[in-house]
Amino acid sequence: MMLENELFEQAPVHKVYFKFALPVVFSMVVSLVYNMVDTYFIAQTGNTNLVAGVSLGAPIFTLMIALGDIFGLGGSSVISRLFGQKRDEDGKRLSVFCFYAALLCGIIIAILLLLLRTPILYLLGADTETFAYASQYFTVIVLGAPFIIVSYTPANLLRTEGFATASMTGTILGAIVNMILDPLFISVLKLGAAGAAIATVIGNIGADLFFVWFLLARSKRLSIKPAKFHIQSDEIRQIFAIGIPASITNLMQSFGMTLTNRFLLPYGNDKVAAMGIVMKINLIAVLIMVGFAFGAQPLIGYNYGAKNHSRLKEILRFCYAFECGIALVLAVLLSTLAPGLVGLFMQDASIVAIGVPMLRMQLFGMVFIAIILVTTCTFQSEGKAGGAFLLSVSRQGVVFAVVIMLASSVFGYRGVLMAQAISDFLTAILAVCLFYKLVHKEDLLTSTSYN
Repeated sequence: MMLENELFEQAPVHKVYFKFALPVVFSMVVSLVYNMVDTYFIAQTGNTNLVAGVSLGAPIFTLMIALGDIFGLGGSSVISRLFGQKRDEDGKRLSVFCFYAALLCGIIIAILLLLLRTPILYLLGADTETFAYASQYFTVIVLGAPFIIVSYTPANLLRTEGFATASMTGTILGAIVNMILDPLFISVLKLGAAGAAIATVIGNIGADLFFVWFLLARSKRLSIKPAKFHIQSDEIRQIFAIGIPASITNLMQSFGMTLTNRFLLPYGNDKVAAMGIVMKINLIAVLIMVGFAFGAQPLIGYNYGAKNHSRLKEILRFCYAFECGIALVLAVLLSTLAPGLVGLFMQDASIVAIGVPMLRMQLFGMVFIAIILVTTCTFQSEGKAGGAFLLSVSRQGVVFAVVIMLASSVFGYRGVLMAQAISDFLTAILAVCLFYKLVHKEDLLTSTSYN
């Protein structure tokens, strides 16, 4: 226990930052790889409508990640601050609640989505050519909702106890299972969209089994034992106050994907298919940045809870500088490699020609995304629900919706492609304003508690 506290309180910032962040980054990249494996094997069928159908169903998977984040990120924010205050038993109680609440949420959402399958698919943009493929993917993913939502909860909670490597291991285990099953279900058994979804669900079940074992056998400050289940209404409010904005970030990603697809539909299903591939490639950069930003969440939350302001200031300075630097490198690298990356998924020359400028447009906003992510993580880690909420509903939500409507009406197809980068820029300005408001409200830059 003493060694864990020293890690949070005294170890060099760059050393402990990478200790927490690198496993998160690695697990996110691996998760993205197995997500891209789905796309790769589906694209190899040469069926544009199949690729488009799976792309249309993808926001449902993102929805489930978002729901898992309510209890994973919301719970880890509160628990890390409790650990900073040396209230370990309270943190343990809350971890039990988060696990079983995520499981119940998964069951409820599966029932609701199955009942509303047809109208939801048409809302997502399915048409007569893509509906069958989108429905296959949707149905299987929804049936696996309890396993998917649960897996994102302990993956986040374990990092509050310093088990970033264990969190990574569970995620990688699920990814390996998925990647092994993808070619079997999609290429060998010819299950198409359903095969990709089945592999994803089984992969998440594998991750769940590892996390349950680790929590029962290795964790000292977290639990899933029902006997520890006890929570007060104010504690639930605290979890949801941070978890819902964190969830909204992913929900807005689903919203943004759906809105983009709907604005692209008038230009043809080939544009939707190309954007589905581009979004997967773009996620390489975004998820690496998310990993580095949110890998620091337990460190920020712990030191904020412990009122160790001088260390908190040092952590934030390092986070902003490093995140912006890595964003710039990734943007240049992926933009340079754009033709090869798009062509890796689909050798159709017309799709490559469409996808390359799409990808480069998306990459214009990378540095702005870095600012947004670190600021959002700071608000979530410190329990500042208002700031976290505003940023959550902006980048791919309210701001994006306004921008894509205006840009598409003025610039047409090119305006649809420009919309995300413009939204990133505007939301980054909002993030900077909110951060400095927080700094001056709490006197964080000049407070003697930093010295």
